[in-house]
Amino acid sequence: MKPVSEMTPQEIAEGSAREMWNGDSASQRLGMALDHIAPGEATLSMSITESMSNGHGNCHGGYIFTLADSAFAFACNSYNDVVVGQHCSVTYLKPVRLGDRLTATAREVARQGRSGIYDVHITNQDGLHVAEFRGHSRTVKGTHLPVSE
Repeated sequence: MKPVSEMTPQEIAEGSAREMWNGDSASQRLGMALDHIAPGEATLSMSITESMSNGHGNCHGGYIFTLADSAFAFACNSYNDVVVGQHCSVTYLKPVRLGDRLTATAREVARQGRSGIYDVHITNQDGLHVAEFRGHSRTVKGTHLPVSE
């Protein structure tokens, strides 16, 4: 692997995502797929299973939140800095049914110093907007990829 100083921003995003994915058993065990990564962006998808249902027979909101939170995490960690969530909120717009395939698309809104804001748009397989998530991030110590040989 070439040194980070010689990598393009896209290569850094891909390498950071690969390192995060390798340790992300929660996203993997829920059947999420990392569909797209770029600096400040990430798209993850997940199918809703019976084990994710709530008492109304719909998808439990916590699983929708988890998918959005994972997309947020990959987007804000795409610069080779270790970044954590500082504050998140979600608005549910439509019920999600068992068998639906959700896609969470995270995009950077702002990044200043150690703080960032990311919006995550969640749709189902028909393109219907089912939820909206906003995450505030905080950069902490560390990197995903080694910065020196």
